[in-house]
Amino acid sequence: MHQTNTIAVIGAGIAGLTFALAMARKGVEVTVFERAPQLQEVGAGLQLSPNASRILQNLGVLDHVLQQSVAPLNITIRRANNLKLLSTVPLGAFALERWEAPYLTVHRADLQKALLAKVRTFPSISLISGAAVEDISLTSNGCLLRIVRENGEQEIPFNIVIGADGVWSSARAKLGGTAESRYTGHIAWRAVLNDGGKIVPRDRVTTFVSRNFHLVSYPVRTGKEINLVAITPAPPEAASWTNDAGPARLETAMAGSDPALLRLIRHPSTWTTWPIHEVPATSPWTFGGRAVLIGDAAHALSPHAAQGAAMAIEDAIVLAEKLTAGHDAATALSSYEAIRRPRLRRVARRGEFNRFAWHAAGPVAIARDMILSIRKPHQLAADLDWLYGYDARVGS
Repeated sequence: MHQTNTIAVIGAGIAGLTFALAMARKGVEVTVFERAPQLQEVGAGLQLSPNASRILQNLGVLDHVLQQSVAPLNITIRRANNLKLLSTVPLGAFALERWEAPYLTVHRADLQKALLAKVRTFPSISLISGAAVEDISLTSNGCLLRIVRENGEQEIPFNIVIGADGVWSSARAKLGGTAESRYTGHIAWRAVLNDGGKIVPRDRVTTFVSRNFHLVSYPVRTGKEINLVAITPAPPEAASWTNDAGPARLETAMAGSDPALLRLIRHPSTWTTWPIHEVPATSPWTFGGRAVLIGDAAHALSPHAAQGAAMAIEDAIVLAEKLTAGHDAATALSSYEAIRRPRLRRVARRGEFNRFAWHAAGPVAIARDMILSIRKPHQLAADLDWLYGYDARVGS
């Protein structure tokens, strides 16, 4: 691809900013359009596994991220009803040695700030906020974007357009993909604590499993805060619930949990609820050889594998590699999709397996507990080599 080609990115989230950085490092100019007038602190914590952190290291972002993140010692899995320890997966120094990159927990806003700080060091990246992409027209030699801003609107031609505007992507709908994401029947409850006590230590990821829910805690912001996220079933009308909720409804969903766990969830006076949506696997990613979707806009997953941010980062680097490998645009986009779809299918299957195992009941739960008690921590870590050891730059 020639440097004279112009690329538009819709969305200044993790996927869009990572892609812009990867292209800028190859000497390619990129324009990023963000609907929000300002990039404000939004979202909550996220887990950055080694398959993502090694990409950030290559892009020169990791040092900034390390200043605001935590490298947890391990992942522990406990039963919610009695807090019994079921298994431990080592992280920390073990992760760095085994997968040659750290496993980190970080606030989403801190990761975005780190990406933005690096973006601003590249004159070849133009970041335009307060810019809504109202229409996308594919032409014989590129794309025409209609951009609406406070001072009016204009049509701008680009060679290639990248839709990176998340699960509720407007770019996906405008390009002819699946107009709406699918509600999964679950919601995520999120809150932040200053102190979780002994039940949720600041040096690890803790998952509490139950037939009716699971709750994950981990430290963010150098351990000053503890991020909590609980996943519970909810009826379709939950998609329209207000984002702010008290703990009473969550406590009802977690009935039967150990009293210490119930006391924990009462500490935050306000929880934020988010309906969990997925993008159907059959929805297209590429359009007319000139437009493509990345991140949640292409393939939003349920959070059971904790790979949403990692998959967005992997997408960005693979697409950048293909677009700068000397192929025409259509070939590059097709190659990107051919590489990424099998990877996303496998990650989605892992998420489905985790959900099944964490929400098991009766004999299945007994079998799960027995298997986990037999398997050693390093064996459980080895099961994740295909996920955490993956280098998206070379597809292995």
